[in-house]
Amino acid sequence: MNFELSEEHRLAVESWGKFVKKEIFPLAKEYQGEAFPPDVAHELMALMAPYGVGNGWIPVEGGGMGYDYFTSGLFFEELAKFSPDAAGLAWVAEGAALKIYNNASDKIKQKYLPDLVSGKLIGCSAISEPGAGSSVREIRTKAIKDGNSYRVSGTKMWTSNASVADVFLILAKTDERQFSLFLLDRKEHKIDVREIKKLGLNGWSMGEVHLDDVRVSADNLVGPLGSGLRETMKGFDRSRCFVSTLALGIAQSALDDALKYAADREQFGKPIAGHQLIQSLLADMATDLAASKLLVYRALTGLGISPDCSLHASIAKSFSTEAALRISSHAIQIHGAFGLTTEFPVERHFRNSRMLTIPDGTTQINKLIIGKALTGIDAFV
Repeated sequence: MNFELSEEHRLAVESWGKFVKKEIFPLAKEYQGEAFPPDVAHELMALMAPYGVGNGWIPVEGGGMGYDYFTSGLFFEELAKFSPDAAGLAWVAEGAALKIYNNASDKIKQKYLPDLVSGKLIGCSAISEPGAGSSVREIRTKAIKDGNSYRVSGTKMWTSNASVADVFLILAKTDERQFSLFLLDRKEHKIDVREIKKLGLNGWSMGEVHLDDVRVSADNLVGPLGSGLRETMKGFDRSRCFVSTLALGIAQSALDDALKYAADREQFGKPIAGHQLIQSLLADMATDLAASKLLVYRALTGLGISPDCSLHASIAKSFSTEAALRISSHAIQIHGAFGLTTEFPVERHFRNSRMLTIPDGTTQINKLIIGKALTGIDAFV
């Protein structure tokens, strides 16, 4: 088993990293405290598209780069070192584009897919609601059949990309036990969005989406009637893997910043990097990061091989996001009082990493998924 990246992967990531540092980071860093405006979000997507970030999962015949998930994960990890906000923006948009490629009618694909893969349009998936998070079956958004249309009403919560998206994939109940996925177009449908202020990842839009008796053509169904829940659940394994790549990027930046500060800062006549307790913190950080990478890379590899990699995706997500939080907390500790100020980036790493333990299954939910896979007993019921 070879644990080293191939030369092809190494060179591709190196080239991408240079581009991100030169073109993406200068633009994205201006919005570390507020959500990207729509024009900036679209500019970022257009910049990233030629590298396959935002379209890499789409096969070449669909206009994308056709990356395997491992390769794509390396690109997202590198991007997240500089801007986890831009990484989140692209990851959610790419997920929406993939659902359309895999499930939508030819008519819908022809209308939306070319602009989604080029970055001209941005997509999002609206699933969670104020009263339904981990238990997707409890959503209340309804789509009532009316001739050749559906009238969609409901409120979605915690929708990433909500304020900048052009295309919304809405999960709604089309019967008491039937869930379907609908495509709504911001230009064609009345969609009310309220941006939500949050702890971290503030450049990455997250919003509440309200739909009040919005008429949607039956042609806008994404996949067969009643297939929405299945498609949504299939997307969770992928999402857990790619949340984990953001955790890797944030953790790496926190470790790098801590190493630099420990080498530069002197106390008691020598750099603090030479003190035993600082080295202990750094060793714990490096160990957590190394373990996280192995788990995430394993999950990404499995994602491209098996249709069901829930166990490895949940292990990677629960461990890597909690590890990123520990690593960024240690980075603050090494910085001392300076780590508590906004003059150094480690407090931002801490806030950003804290955000990742919640979405696409909290740490606790993922532990229940792991437990079920190990025991065969469902603790959810």
